[in-house]
Amino acid sequence: MQLQGVKRKVVQAILYETIAVLCVSPILALVFDKNMGSTTALSVVLSTLALVWSMVFNAVFEYWEARQSTRGRSAARRLLHAVGFEGGLIILFLPIVSLWLDISWQAALSTNMAMFVFFFIYAYVFQWGFDKVFGLPRSAQTDKLKVDA
Repeated sequence: MQLQGVKRKVVQAILYETIAVLCVSPILALVFDKNMGSTTALSVVLSTLALVWSMVFNAVFEYWEARQSTRGRSAARRLLHAVGFEGGLIILFLPIVSLWLDISWQAALSTNMAMFVFFFIYAYVFQWGFDKVFGLPRSAQTDKLKVDA
């Protein structure tokens, strides 16, 4: 099934964040001895911020990608995508995690780095799977793969 344009971006972001909330909430509750309500609320706040970041980052990434002479999504390009996306989230999440969990900025940074490791792998695997199910976006397709929308 080919999925392109805004519809692709919305489906991609919602699926990504829904799975993320389901994974992160119980882990934060266990690690910080917080109730699931609090960590789920934090996960939803972080997810909402990540959703907005995802829409902005992916639009910019695909704008850049469409102007590259080499088409397709190589491992190196997927790695660049994952590093850029997750690196931006570490910066955005630091003050929120620190205040919400009532932990130091250093502890929040350690927490963010641990989440980065998880999400780094998750982002790569998720995007690969998403592309397998829904096809590559036009920006990554070779000329013979392009389809009319």
